[in-house]
Amino acid sequence: MLDTLWQAIAGYVHDVFILQFDSWIALGFAAQGLFFMRFMVQWIASERAGRSVVPHAFWLFSVGGGLLLLVYAIHRRDPVIIAGQALGLLIYSRNLHFIRRERSSAAPAAE
Repeated sequence: MLDTLWQAIAGYVHDVFILQFDSWIALGFAAQGLFFMRFMVQWIASERAGRSVVPHAFWLFSVGGGLLLLVYAIHRRDPVIIAGQALGLLIYSRNLHFIRRERSSAAPAAE
């Protein structure tokens, strides 16, 4: 019985990760990689600062990963991922806008 279960799991993994693999799956994995990097840069920045920090790169990786995931979701016709990534992109873009606005207003004061 356990052997049958392992065979079923191995068959599923082979079907999902090997037989279905194409350039769209590669794009999806690249998008997930970018999205994962946002957590890495946030973690490293927070460790260095000794407090919770959300660096500019976090939002750049969020936009890059979110945009690629949105393209992937549109291709797959997945309404759940489309809705989630589209909303996320609005939030990430708005945060980048706030950062740019803050930097531009601080720049003349520094001179």
